[in-house]
Amino acid sequence: MDRRTFVVTVAGALLAAAHPQQRTAPVIGFLASGSPREFADLLVAFRKGLSETGHTEGANVTIEYRWADGQFDRLPALAADLAQRQVALIAAIGGTAPALAAKAATSTIPILFGIGGDPVKLGLVASLSRPGGNATGMNLFTSMLGEKQMELVRELVPTARIVAMLVNPNNPRAASDVRDMQDAARVLGWKLHVLNASSESDFDTAFASLVQQRAGALLLNTDSFLYDRRNRLVVLAAHHGVTAIYFSRDFVTVGGLMSYGTSLADMHRQVGIYAGRVLKGEKPADLPVMQPTKFELVINLKTAKTLRLTIPPSLLQRADQEIE
Repeated sequence: MDRRTFVVTVAGALLAAAHPQQRTAPVIGFLASGSPREFADLLVAFRKGLSETGHTEGANVTIEYRWADGQFDRLPALAADLAQRQVALIAAIGGTAPALAAKAATSTIPILFGIGGDPVKLGLVASLSRPGGNATGMNLFTSMLGEKQMELVRELVPTARIVAMLVNPNNPRAASDVRDMQDAARVLGWKLHVLNASSESDFDTAFASLVQQRAGALLLNTDSFLYDRRNRLVVLAAHHGVTAIYFSRDFVTVGGLMSYGTSLADMHRQVGIYAGRVLKGEKPADLPVMQPTKFELVINLKTAKTLRLTIPPSLLQRADQEIE
């Protein structure tokens, strides 16, 4: 090696040492059925889960967001876009529809979901303990909460014989959930009046029908579109004097009467933890589908007073939180 070549080689080595090649941060595809405004708290929980595994957005991980804003028909294209970008994983948030859209878009990119339906029946995983494919996450069992919510109605409004259920018909799980609720109502000798709403313009018609049918209570099907519009729904329930039971405490904190279900914030945190573990090299096939360990009953006593409802002591004793 001549002197000139030696100098160039050494200079190149010193330059490389001074400016090491930066590693590109992995990219998470965040596919959500709702909107960023209404999912803000849940996104905070997802980021918290990531941070517990040592991942911080903007520092050592990047997140590409795709929001459907309650329009489920947009999800397949949004999922396909993330798959084409070859993101490190897809966090499919906001129910069954994002999870199914992500699964249809890719069979190789890891998918982390949070859903209420049975992921085995939906074809997302082979089994809860051994998912076996590219998807895993958390199953909230919200489709099984209907019977419990019916029991709450029976305690709260013992004279009710007609119960209304508000459903987004565009939700892939809506039809099966309605059948389950109809079965539960039939056992109690009640009539279930199904109200469909796939846009905000449907809400007024739905509540007018509820009043006309003289329903004793209203149940909401678990759905991100309805969750996104919880403030509007709580206002309508108050305006019409409706006894409503919701699937998330987030309805009750903005004035809703009562909720029974698992913590959506904790679910998003757990999905964030799984996402971090996948980024570290673990495979969805080996990560069991998580299941909630606790369901919470939250009661808004101020709303009950406004509705002139007396909450039975049996419910107050079981309540995890009472909002004054």
